[in-house]
Amino acid sequence: MLVMIVGLVIFLGVHSIRIVADDWRGEQIRKMGEMRWKALFSVVSIVGLALAIWGYGRMRLDPTWVWFPPTGLRHAVALLMIPAFILLVAAYVPNNHIKAKLGHPMVLAVKVWAFAHLLANGRLGDIVFFGAFLLWAVLDFRAARRRQPAPPVAARPAGTAITLVGGLIAYYLFAFHLHVWVTGVPVM
Repeated sequence: MLVMIVGLVIFLGVHSIRIVADDWRGEQIRKMGEMRWKALFSVVSIVGLALAIWGYGRMRLDPTWVWFPPTGLRHAVALLMIPAFILLVAAYVPNNHIKAKLGHPMVLAVKVWAFAHLLANGRLGDIVFFGAFLLWAVLDFRAARRRQPAPPVAARPAGTAITLVGGLIAYYLFAFHLHVWVTGVPVM
């Protein structure tokens, strides 16, 4: 579990810079240039995420059970992942009402994803992994709401329709085709 925790600290730590040191971040971007900052940020993020995922996989080989979730909670996870995927897609589709209204749909997607997976997983490693992402998402969303708001986004029905359809397609593809390949765990 140590590898997973180190990976989480690296990945979520670098993603927490805007929460704890936004002015420092801005200064580093000015010094390095935006492209170098993004490159460094990406490399550190990928290393942290790879370690977290690898450590998570190793943790699953010798789990410590904290509780045994009822089977029905797996259905709740499947249901909660629909809005999570729609929120995720909303972060990338321009001119959609979801992003215009919520402002930070990717962080909200992480919140829903982490909360849903906490419901259906009772191993200590699951609680640490998904709990860390949930805590980070709560703190990041609060910090993002306190920052200077972005200029209003022009929302259009077409952007919202693309977001909804794209989110449902992404959900279908991941839930029914990719989840078992990526995680080794069937959705149901």
